[in-house]
Amino acid sequence: MSSGHRLRDVEQQRPLLDGEDVVVPNSLRSEATKRLWFIQDCCGMVCAFITWSLVFFADFVVTFVMLLPSRSFWYAVVNGVVFNSLAVLALSSHLRTMLTDPGAVPKGNATKKYMESLHLKPGEVLYKCPKCCSIKPERAHHCSICKRCIRKMDHHCPWVNNCVGEKNQRFFVLFTMYIALISSHTLALCGYQFITCIRVQWRECSDFSPPVTMMLMIFLCMEALLFLTFTAVMFSTQLHSICNDETEIERLKNEKPTWERRTRWAGLRLVFGGQPSLLWISPFAGLKLPTLLPKRTWRGGAEFSV
Repeated sequence: MSSGHRLRDVEQQRPLLDGEDVVVPNSLRSEATKRLWFIQDCCGMVCAFITWSLVFFADFVVTFVMLLPSRSFWYAVVNGVVFNSLAVLALSSHLRTMLTDPGAVPKGNATKKYMESLHLKPGEVLYKCPKCCSIKPERAHHCSICKRCIRKMDHHCPWVNNCVGEKNQRFFVLFTMYIALISSHTLALCGYQFITCIRVQWRECSDFSPPVTMMLMIFLCMEALLFLTFTAVMFSTQLHSICNDETEIERLKNEKPTWERRTRWAGLRLVFGGQPSLLWISPFAGLKLPTLLPKRTWRGGAEFSV
């Protein structure tokens, strides 16, 4: 390495000595290969399973307790289509957030050859992460769960079993939006169902017994209220971060911006892609089916290897 270039360890603030190199295992040098991202974290996988289970529970209660026993055909059809469409969009957004590389920096790229390819100016300082042996780009932070440095890392969310970063923030925003919408719809359906059941004294409002119907609806109301509160807050927080071009980590650490902040409109277009269109609210936009084939190997932090 040229003596005019300095590579500093972010944690230990230690320059890399002249001629010192990082030994990179061969298994870490295939970053260019397209592979499916998945984090093997027990807590994250349990949280993701709980999320899907609660959505399926809500779909069961809405469909079989509220809509199918309804006397109004069109009421059941319209609300069934709306609810299930929102559920598909929410779970698709969750899946894409979980299986999309959030912007991981290539592991172990702090090598002499890579440094020479950067054509650095004399005296320019780069920072090396001592945990994953990679050169950290500006605004990148190391995630201890993913075991990688993530570009524009906002936070690690166990409910999606992944970091929210540069490449998957859009899907996380869509996930929170659709869960908030489906929760609002659920609360409206529960309110109407309670009124209907009280009017008929719980005799013809459901195919289940009155105690079971009441128990299922009360639990569903609690779930919907909790999910609505959480996702509405997260949705507004994410939009605030995008519009202000500042991640949650940067805000909590009170980091002074060393980059030129984008305007609100430019930030939205960067995250959601291009000019406003229906693609902004579609979790299927840009989906490439070949990346989901089992022939691909997995990558990530603590990841599966197949």
